[in-house]
Amino acid sequence: MRTWIAALMLAGWPLTAPAEDAAALHAMTSADETRGWEAVGRLNIADNSFCTGALIGPSLVLTAAHCLVDQRTGSEIDASELTFLAGWRNGRAAAYRGVKRAMAHPDYVYEGPNPMDRVAYDLALLELDQPIRLPSIQPFDVGTDPMRGDEVSIVSYAFDRSEAPSMQDACLVLGRQPGVLVLTCSVDFGSSGAPVFAVNDGNAQIVSVVSAKAEMDDKRVALATQMAQPLNELRAAFAAGESPFQRAAPRLGASPSVEAGSIGAKFVKP
Repeated sequence: MRTWIAALMLAGWPLTAPAEDAAALHAMTSADETRGWEAVGRLNIADNSFCTGALIGPSLVLTAAHCLVDQRTGSEIDASELTFLAGWRNGRAAAYRGVKRAMAHPDYVYEGPNPMDRVAYDLALLELDQPIRLPSIQPFDVGTDPMRGDEVSIVSYAFDRSEAPSMQDACLVLGRQPGVLVLTCSVDFGSSGAPVFAVNDGNAQIVSVVSAKAEMDDKRVALATQMAQPLNELRAAFAAGESPFQRAAPRLGASPSVEAGSIGAKFVKP
């Protein structure tokens, strides 16, 4: 649930603004609606904010790197302050776990000079204090990067829908830039780290992770990480036990929104 705003230079991207009739979010408030999606959970951060994450192994959660940063100080949040609530719905979780280790991508730099670089490497892995081995909570497989025009789905939490996950199951990949995807999906504060799914023959695979929301020509879009190669790099660093967090000067408060380039895009990290 991140609140700072910065400009993105999106001029020159081969993008078309999304149509207003993109598939709407629908809340998954019943057991039937959440069945099969329980490996998506709310990631509570120091009891005062949250992101979204998803299991990709019994002890491994995939989320966004900026969820590990205290925006007031620019310092890394200690893993002991993180709690993963798998399948959180209406005040209860299918499984509660603490986090014993958290790592951002080695090339992720919080508040670095290039906002697009931050999106491209906005990935983190969390090691839970105990594995989740329940028949009802199956980790998701990871798929390949989607292409422009592909249909994807997002399951996420957000500030105005924090007590149950919501799904948007028919949004599109508008464009690709090295490291970054632009989607028609609806995201908001709290959606950071939410899994982006490709669903084929009923099999859902994570193909990206939500990094930010943005506006183009007064239309809402989501920015997500083109993650196949960065995730491989992060897995290798995680397995090696490296600690690559790179701190930059903290940003106190939120900067004003500004227009950037001929498209006039506003970038917001949710």
